[in-house]
Amino acid sequence: MPCERKPMRYGHSEGHTEVCFDERGRFIVTCGNDGDVRIWEGLDDDDPKFITVGEKAYSLALKNGKLVTAGSNNTVQIHTFPDGEPDGILTRFTTNATHVTFNSSGSRVAAGSSDFMVKVVEVSDSSQQKTLRGHEAPVLSVTFDPKDDFLASSSCDGSVVVWNIEEQTQVISWPLLQKTNDVTNAKSLCRLAWQPRAGKFLAVPVDTKVHLYERGSWDHVSTLSDDLLTQPINVVTWSPCGRFLAAGSVGGSLTVWDANSKLCVERCKHEKGFTVCGLAWHPSGGQIAYTDTEGCLCLLDGLSTSASDAKDYDALFDDDDDDDDRLVDEGLSGANSPVKKREDEDEDDFLMPATGRVRNRGAFLDDENSLGHEICYSTFYVFPGPLPTHPQKAFQSGSTPAHLTHRFMMWNSVGIVRGYNDEQDNAVDVEFHDTAVHHAMHLTNSLGHTVADLSQEAVLLACPGTDELASKLQCLHFSSWDTNKEWMVDLPSGEDVRALCLGRGWAAVATSVQMLRLFSIGGVQREVFSLPGAAVCMAAHGEQLMIVYHRATGFDGEQALGVQLLQLGRRKRQIINGEPLPLTLRSHLTWLGFTAEGTPCYVDSDGVVRMLNRSLGNTWTPVCHTRETCKSKSDHYWVVGVHENPQQLRCIPCKGSRYPPTLPRPAVAILPFKLPLCQTSTEKGQMEEQFLRSVLFHHHYGFLSSSGYEVDEDGQTRSQKEQQELLMKMFALSCKLEREFRAVELAELMTHNVVPLAIRYASRSRRMALAQRLSELALEKSNQVQEEEEQDEEEPEYSGIRRPSGRKSAPLAGSAGKANKAPVLKPLAPRPKPRSKVPVSPKTGFQLWLEENRKNIVADHPDMEETDVIKDAMGRFRTLSADERLKLQPAIRYFFLLFFLRPLGGSRNDP
Repeated sequence: MPCERKPMRYGHSEGHTEVCFDERGRFIVTCGNDGDVRIWEGLDDDDPKFITVGEKAYSLALKNGKLVTAGSNNTVQIHTFPDGEPDGILTRFTTNATHVTFNSSGSRVAAGSSDFMVKVVEVSDSSQQKTLRGHEAPVLSVTFDPKDDFLASSSCDGSVVVWNIEEQTQVISWPLLQKTNDVTNAKSLCRLAWQPRAGKFLAVPVDTKVHLYERGSWDHVSTLSDDLLTQPINVVTWSPCGRFLAAGSVGGSLTVWDANSKLCVERCKHEKGFTVCGLAWHPSGGQIAYTDTEGCLCLLDGLSTSASDAKDYDALFDDDDDDDDRLVDEGLSGANSPVKKREDEDEDDFLMPATGRVRNRGAFLDDENSLGHEICYSTFYVFPGPLPTHPQKAFQSGSTPAHLTHRFMMWNSVGIVRGYNDEQDNAVDVEFHDTAVHHAMHLTNSLGHTVADLSQEAVLLACPGTDELASKLQCLHFSSWDTNKEWMVDLPSGEDVRALCLGRGWAAVATSVQMLRLFSIGGVQREVFSLPGAAVCMAAHGEQLMIVYHRATGFDGEQALGVQLLQLGRRKRQIINGEPLPLTLRSHLTWLGFTAEGTPCYVDSDGVVRMLNRSLGNTWTPVCHTRETCKSKSDHYWVVGVHENPQQLRCIPCKGSRYPPTLPRPAVAILPFKLPLCQTSTEKGQMEEQFLRSVLFHHHYGFLSSSGYEVDEDGQTRSQKEQQELLMKMFALSCKLEREFRAVELAELMTHNVVPLAIRYASRSRRMALAQRLSELALEKSNQVQEEEEQDEEEPEYSGIRRPSGRKSAPLAGSAGKANKAPVLKPLAPRPKPRSKVPVSPKTGFQLWLEENRKNIVADHPDMEETDVIKDAMGRFRTLSADERLKLQPAIRYFFLLFFLRPLGGSRNDP
C-alpha cells in the first residue's frame, strides 16, 4: 500500500525553501525567500512561530537547541531553539552563504558560500574556524562525515570535493556536475548526504541518478536509479537508520531506495509538479517532510516496504554494531530474546538492550501486517555520566580570529597591531597610541606571522611551523640603543608557538609541547620549564607573568582551567601556583590581562570581568558583567583595557558579533564597574557596593608600595578618605534604622582617627550605650596603633627588602637596555625609614582627664579593679558640662578639640 501524502500547506513566499525536523521530531522547521524561519508543531499548525533572520533565508540547520541560518546579509547566524533568541554570528562571507549543516555531535557548523569558500566553525567558540579554499565557483552544498574527519562539498564549477578537515586539504575531487556561474543557474542544487552512523557511503545526486562513493577508498561502488525519474535530482537524504535513501527532483518526484538491495521501495509525485528543494526525514523514520520552490510544505506519512524486505533486518547496522547486537542476543535466550519478544509486544513498545540502545519500532511497516515487520530503527545512546567538553584552543588576548583576512593581532594599552592577508598584501601594521613611544611601522609578513604582542620596548611576532620550516619567533626591539634592533629564534622541530607576551625586559613563549620559554628582550634564553597542561593564554605586566592552561578535562560544557602567576624580578617566585580559574557556568576564557596598575584580571564568554583580590588570599572577584549593558543577546563587548584609577573598563561594542572589524576603526566605550552584591537597589546596598569596590580597586597601592614602586600618595589619601566617608554614611544609616550592633561593626572598619566622629554622632543621637562601646573601641584602636608604631621602630632599616639604593633595575634587562620613557608607575628603591623617633599618637581628652583624676577615683573606691576604674571614669567624664570642660587644662582642651573636631580624613600630625 503506498504511503499517504498529506495536503500541502503554504509556508513562505515563492522561491527557494528548506526544511528540517528537531531531534525529537516534535517540530518542523522551514525557511524561505521571505527571510523568515517558521517553527511548525505539525502540518495542521495554523499559527506557527516565526523568526525573521534577514531579507532572505537560504539555508538552515538545527542541533542541540541551536538553530543556524544562512541569510542575505552575508552572515551565518545562530539562534536558540525553540525560543528563537539571537545568539550571535558564527561567521561572515563576502557574499551570501548558500548552505549550512551541523556535524553529528552538533559541535561544528560547515557553511558554503558564493565566494567559493567553505568554512568550518566551532559552535562554542566562533573564533575557531577553518577555511577550505579550492572551488572555482559558488558552493552548492556541504555535508559532514559522521566521524568528523572529512567534509564533502559540491560546487558550480562542476566538482564534488572531499576535504580533510584538520589538514584543510582536498582528499579527492570528482568532476560530476554541469558547470554554471551561479547557484540560481545551476541545473541541480546537488545536496550531498553522508550515510549516518558509520558513514560508509557518500550519496551524490548526478542528473537523474544517485552515485554512492565508499568512504576511505573513494570508489564509485553503486548507483541508485529509477526508470520513472526524468528530471535531475535536487536533494537527497538518508533515513535515520542509514539503510534508506530519499531523493527529491526538479520535476517534483520523490523516490525512496533501499541502499542494500538497490531497489526503489517508494515513489511519490508532487501534486502540482513543483521542484522539490528541501527534504528531511523524521527521527522515527516514518515520515518525510519536503518543501518546493513555491514556498509550500508537505508531508509523506506511513512509509512502507514489502514484507520480503524484512529478511534484511541484520543489514541495518554496520559491522561494529552487529558485534554489539550479537553479544546482546547471546546474553538473552528463550523468553528474554528480543526476537521472540517482538511477537508479543505492541508496535509502540521499545526494546532496550543492555548496551543502552533504544530501538524505535514501526519506522517502516507493512500496513496489512505491521507487527513483526520492523526494518528500520532509530538509534539512541544512553550515556551513564557527563560528557567531556572539547578543550578551548589557545588564543592571544586582544586579538581577533586568525582566519579573518583583515584582523587585529593585538590591541592593548600601548598600541594596535593589525594583520592583512589578502590578494593585494600580506603585511603587519603597528600603530602606537602615544607616538612619542615610537612611530608607526609597516612590516612585510613574508613568514606568515599569526600571533603578536606589543610593549613600550618591542614588537613580538610568531608564525606556525610547516613540514619544511620550523615555527619562528621574531622580535623587533625598537627601544634598543644599538643599530641591530631585530632578532629571530627557530623553535625545535615539532614545536609551535601557542601564546606569547612581553614583560619589562623579557619575553615569554608557550609552545605546543607544554613548554614555556623565557627570553631576555635582547634575545638571550633565560629560562625554560614545563607547564602542567596545554597553554590557553598568557599575559604580562612589568615583572608579572600570568599563564592559563588546561589543568584537566572539563565536563558538561565546563572548561577546567588552571592559572599560574609568577614574579620575575631578581628574586623569582610564584604568587599563584596552579589554582583553578573560576568561570561562569558553561563559558570559556575570552580575555586575559592586567589592569594598568598591575592587578591580574580576565573576562569569560558570558561577559563577566574578574579581578584578583590580593587581600583575600588571591581570590577572584567579579567586578563587571558586560552582558547586562547589551541591548541584544547577539551583542558583545570586546575588552581592550582595564583601569583601577579611575575605575574604567575600556571595550569596543560589537553589534551582532563577538569581535570588531578593522575598518572603519572602532570606537572605544567605557563601562562602569559594579560588584554583584545583594539588594543594590537600596541605599544600604549601594553604599556597601561602593565601599567594597573602593577597597578592592585600591589594593594596588599596597602591592606596588611593597614591591618598591613609587605610588601616588595623594591618590591613596583620596581613596582612604572616600572609604571613610562611605563608612560614616553607612554608620549614620544604621543608627537611623536602630541597628546599633551593625553600627559597631562598621566602626571597626574605620581608622582610629575617624571613630571619634562616630562617637560624636552617637552622642548627638542620644545613643549612650552605642557611644560607650565606641569609646572602648577608640581606646583599643589607639593602643593598637601605638603598639604597631613601636614595633616599627624596633625593626631594622630596609627590613624585608635588600636592594641597593638608586633606581630599581628592570628584570632580566641587564645593562644593555636603554633607559625607557618613564611609565606611569616608576620602580624606585624603597625609601629608608627616618632615624628619628616616630611621633606617638596624641592621647584623647578622656585619657588625659583620667590620668589627672585617677588618684581621686581610686581613693573613693580602693577595692576597684582597673576595668571598673575606667568605667567609673567614663561615667564621670560624660557628666561634665560644657563649662567644666572649658576649664580643663589647655593641653587637655587642645587634644579634645583635635580628636572630636578634626576634619574627616585628616592626618594625626595635622595641627
